[in-house]
Amino acid sequence: MASQSNEPLCLRVSVLYVQNSKLLARMVAPLPSVPPAMSISVPMLFFVLLLADGTSAFRICAFNAQRLTVTKVAKVRIMDSLVRILARCDITVLQEVVDTSGDAIPLLLRDLNRFDDSGPYSFLSSPLLGRSTYMEKYVYVYRSHKTQVLGSYVYDDKSDIFAREPFVAQFSLPSKVLPKLALVPLHTTPKDVATELDALYRVFLNVSQHWQSEDVMLLGDFNADCSSLSKKRQGELVLRTKPGFLWVIQDGEDTTVRDSTHCTYDRIVIHGERCQGLVKWAAAFNFPRSFQLTETEALNISDHYPVEVELNGSPGWPLVYSPVILALPLLLIGLS
Repeated sequence: MASQSNEPLCLRVSVLYVQNSKLLARMVAPLPSVPPAMSISVPMLFFVLLLADGTSAFRICAFNAQRLTVTKVAKVRIMDSLVRILARCDITVLQEVVDTSGDAIPLLLRDLNRFDDSGPYSFLSSPLLGRSTYMEKYVYVYRSHKTQVLGSYVYDDKSDIFAREPFVAQFSLPSKVLPKLALVPLHTTPKDVATELDALYRVFLNVSQHWQSEDVMLLGDFNADCSSLSKKRQGELVLRTKPGFLWVIQDGEDTTVRDSTHCTYDRIVIHGERCQGLVKWAAAFNFPRSFQLTETEALNISDHYPVEVELNGSPGWPLVYSPVILALPLLLIGLS
């Protein structure tokens, strides 16, 4: 056994941070010369480590990627921006994926998985959906070490109300409070916005019954503003008049890239007290400003901003499998 010193034992932590639930800590050896005021007691160290590892959040996003094809992702600057947008989120629902070859998303995932250490990422795609020769896919891109697909299905739109019926998926979440959540994406057609959004309530009922859960997130390019949907008609929507639905992207928030427009087309609507109770913030992500792009450069990527909601990691993110907790006995032995 190592010999014990009578001198005070101190621990200097040079790096301690959490990035995407991965805790990195570099410990410097005991320094007897450090003043006692700077030493860290065992209880205090335990508390700090719990705080550091227990506040991981989970971000869900929706992004109309505007006619995403192989040709589009093959352009380096566009690919770079798409990757940086996706790397912000734990789950992203892409809309307007019109690629018929099936190659665009694997190419995008290849570069995304090379981008940083926040992955690995996987994807789940719907079939091509639509009424005519113009078809789109909904594609979920997700961090597979933080969440998994528990089930999915294309909503059975018997009455053909939707131009692109929702592709519903249920995901696991790293939360004791909210262990799973159903996502319902929708990209409405501008000429039938009100009809499709009112029908979305029936989709919610179907999903809630299918998985026996009230925790459902509706999200996507709803076209729910400006000339597509008047303010008066917005207030009459079933999802506005029925209790229990929280519209976390507020009216008046611009989700469009063009300087000439100011419309809240893209939305996130949450049902379920558990999920609503974990909402930390929600907003559109102004990627042209963050990436310092001109309007013309940004429009090559999309004419929409992604919309994002972050679920707070407190309370309820489990700590039992945390790297810090697993390493804690070794730390305590070293401090004894």
